[in-house]
Amino acid sequence: MNMTSNGTPRASALDFPYITCRNISGPEDEAAGRKVYSGHAPTSSVLALEDDENVREYLVDALGKAKARPTLVHQAIRKTLEDHPDQFSVLNGGMVIVARAAEVDDKRRVLVLKRPSIINGSQTQGELRRFFDRGRGQPDFYEPSIKFELIVTTDDDLIAEISISRNFQNDVRPISIAGRRGQLDELEAALQNRIPGAKLRKSETDLVVDDEFIDTEKLIQVLFVLMPQKLLVLGDGDAGKGFTYSQKTRCLKLFQRIVEGHESDDDLDAMYRYFLDMAGTAWELYEKWKTHPGFRGTRLRSIERENGQVTNVPDGIVFPILGALSAFVNRRRTGWFFQPVERFDERELIDAATQVYMEIADHNPQTMGKSKACYSALQRITAIYARLAAA
Repeated sequence: MNMTSNGTPRASALDFPYITCRNISGPEDEAAGRKVYSGHAPTSSVLALEDDENVREYLVDALGKAKARPTLVHQAIRKTLEDHPDQFSVLNGGMVIVARAAEVDDKRRVLVLKRPSIINGSQTQGELRRFFDRGRGQPDFYEPSIKFELIVTTDDDLIAEISISRNFQNDVRPISIAGRRGQLDELEAALQNRIPGAKLRKSETDLVVDDEFIDTEKLIQVLFVLMPQKLLVLGDGDAGKGFTYSQKTRCLKLFQRIVEGHESDDDLDAMYRYFLDMAGTAWELYEKWKTHPGFRGTRLRSIERENGQVTNVPDGIVFPILGALSAFVNRRRTGWFFQPVERFDERELIDAATQVYMEIADHNPQTMGKSKACYSALQRITAIYARLAAA
């Protein structure tokens, strides 16, 4: 059964009253078996539409009342609706809707839509709902019209790409694009093999729910810094590891490139297998070092403590440590795994990280997280252990 974004059963069809409607399909549309319509509709027609195919939902609702601070876009829509509703149809960019099928009833001036969804215009819909909730029933209430474009297709991949493309002007975060393309699904499943019930953040609106989702961009950064250097250079040239700390968008885009190319490129496939095999282990290592008790007594001012316990080690310190631990990441026939050699002592790495933090990074975790020298100093320690174990 098809469900709405609220988890309720979706109606098999929805009546969409219109004022004007014109078939503007081009020859490419006709050849691909899709239709494109354009026109004007009463704004009440769009209130019941779902937006589950959109890469972003109405952000004011998504953030919750405690964080519901309208953006400049929301404020501009509100001002138009409240001050000049008669100008709304020409001042607003309108709405893009997708449906799997559509029947045009010219007599009733109704489009009968199968599985319709907004793919651009969720912010407009949210503000219209607010406008109707506050004003409908008032004697002077004026209902404006809205421009719409309707794309009728059964191609789910095309729907996803249209949603992404039509939302670029609204600065959609790369995480929403990767999530909408399904590029995070296998990574999430792999993570759950090690951490049952774990959920990755796959959209901009997921990113505000701190206690429910694992930070996907952070996980990808951690996986890159923990990646053996010989594997990392396959994807990004002669890369140092400082970028993994400071360039989360670059890390995400590199991961997307790996996902898109791994089926046809052996090097990228090796990297993709690493991501899937190591997802849970990498996240557990990151969380371990964020609160590692070995930092007690180091007197590093940037480390947060509570009741004598370490509660937060800055990423700028953790990332070079994880980079050093990549020496213990190896591959066997069953996949990638992490296993330090028997004689390795974490205390030695903590002492070295403390010294590097003070002497090379000048007590600045941001400097340490970006400094090639800091990564190299710690990597030399684990590299010695790895060579002795292999001898």
